[in-house]
Amino acid sequence: MNSDSDLQIAGDILAVQHLLQPAKEHPSTVAEFAGLARSIAADRALWAPLVAYDATTRWYRRLRTGPGYEVWLLSWLPGQGTGPHDHGRSSGYFTVLEGELTERTEGGVRTLAGGAQGAPGRVVTPGRVHELVNDSLEPAVSLHLYFPGLTDMPMHDTAGVIHSFAPSARSVVPA
Repeated sequence: MNSDSDLQIAGDILAVQHLLQPAKEHPSTVAEFAGLARSIAADRALWAPLVAYDATTRWYRRLRTGPGYEVWLLSWLPGQGTGPHDHGRSSGYFTVLEGELTERTEGGVRTLAGGAQGAPGRVVTPGRVHELVNDSLEPAVSLHLYFPGLTDMPMHDTAGVIHSFAPSARSVVPA
């Protein structure tokens, strides 16, 4: 079985609604971080007025920080993407709020669509290489949570070679 996450091997508990934990102010487990991200995603009045678009690059804004984590809001115009990368030592969780994004991993290609109920989120483990792209003809908005906060985003080429990228805290572009 070709799998790109431990959750796919064990079964994705995040997809089973009754197993989800309520959002905690200061989460400490994957399920709690997912709960926090889902609660923020559900609060459209919080994030929708903040969304902006940039024709030259993905737009991003940090929404929240807590003990060892940060939450980012990103917008994507058609054709904008990350390139293959990992998140260094950070774990992550992301979900699409509006539009759709394509995620490419070693395990395959997945399209994630936002909407009234929100897309199912994706867990990203440290060192896992993936790429996100807006392959659609409409803008997209996504929410990303990182623990610990994102300090390193090594870029990879299509052959899997790492191109070191260690941005300062002010220049980190989440994905």
